[in-house]
This record gives sequence, structure tokens and C-alpha cells, in this order.
Amino acid sequence: MDFQRFYETWYDQLHHHIHHLAKAPRPPTTDDHHHQLTRLVNKVMFHISEYYRVKSLAANHDVLSIFSARWSTTLERSLHWIAGWRPTTAFHLIYTESSILFESRILDILHGIRTGDLGDLSPAQFTGVSELQCETVQQENVITDQLSEWQQDEASALIGGTCVDLDKKIEGLVKIVKKADELRLRTLKAVVELLTPQQAAEFLIAAAQLHFGIHRWGLDHDRERAEK
Repeated sequence: MDFQRFYETWYDQLHHHIHHLAKAPRPPTTDDHHHQLTRLVNKVMFHISEYYRVKSLAANHDVLSIFSARWSTTLERSLHWIAGWRPTTAFHLIYTESSILFESRILDILHGIRTGDLGDLSPAQFTGVSELQCETVQQENVITDQLSEWQQDEASALIGGTCVDLDKKIEGLVKIVKKADELRLRTLKAVVELLTPQQAAEFLIAAAQLHFGIHRWGLDHDRERAEK
């Protein structure tokens, strides 16, 4: 199976996992509810990890096709950072969701009623998210610089007519893509570990809905463009 076919199947399965996660009792009021929510969160995270495992294999085979991302819409590709989503997007999402939920439940919070959702992050959690964001920004910048250096080297070689070992150069690009994907997955895992099962479920649902929404808007845009 090529990666495009894998992705289409994976994407459909992600819808399935998120649907079940969204139906789970929140907040969990019993031990069974807590275990169910934790199990579903772990299932989604395993599904995401599997995506990156297969993508890594596909990059070894043809990294340029990973960059062209035929399975994505033109809108999605315009938002890509090194063949995928930018890791720091996770922090923008969690801050936005937290702010929206906090504002919608501010009276309960002022009366000391704990909601347990993303709007009820503790000071320690906010500190952890902020520190992780700083680390992720630094790592993003390092990988961005590595890609820029790779591109400059290739451009200089081509302009100068230098003999280039293309296979060796492509290997360098594969390593950069893998570093970017490792950072994406590592960031997701670290964010989820900072959250309670309920908060992790809400974060993963919001992230998936953003993914689904951008894909849907991209399909509509590509369809309208093709009809002109």
C-alpha cells in the first residue's frame, strides 16, 4: 500500500476514534468512566504514533512525495511546516480552548466550582505548558535552520554546476523530515502527559476537529477552483 492509500484509511479511522472519544462521559464520574476515557485517549495517541511510523518508512522510500503530499488539499499544503503541521500550533490550540472554556464557565470558577476541563488548568499545568512551548519553539527553529541550510547548499551546487551526489543529499532531507515528525509527535505526547484524561480528550478532539475542518475547507476550495 502506498502512503496516500494508507493516509486515506488512517484518516477515516481517526474520524472513528474521535467519534468514540467525544461520546465518552466527561467529566468522568466513576472509576469505569475514568478508565474508559484513559483507554480512548491512549488509542488515539497510538493511532497518531502509527501514522508517523508509516510516514517514516514512506520518507525512506520517497521523501519528495512526502513533501508534495498528494493526499492533502492545496490549503493544507500552504499551512505545512516541513511536510506537516507546525508543532507550536498545539500551544495556540490549548490556550485558545482553555480561554474559551474559562470564559464560558467563569461564574462557576468564581464560586469555586471545579470544572476539570481545559478551562480549569492549574497553575502548575500552565507553567508546564509554557516551558514546553519555549523548548518546542527552540527545537522548531533548529530544524528550520537545518532545512534552510540544506536548500542553500543544493541551490549553490546547482548554480555552480557542481557534481552532486543526489542520493546522499536526499538522505539529508529524509533526516530533516524525520526530525520534524519526531518533534510533532513528541510535542503531542508531552502536552497530553501534562493534562488529565478529561483535558487530554478535549485537546485531542479540538485538534482533530481543526484538522477535519481545514481539510474540508481545502476540499471545497479545490473543488471551486476546478470548476472555474
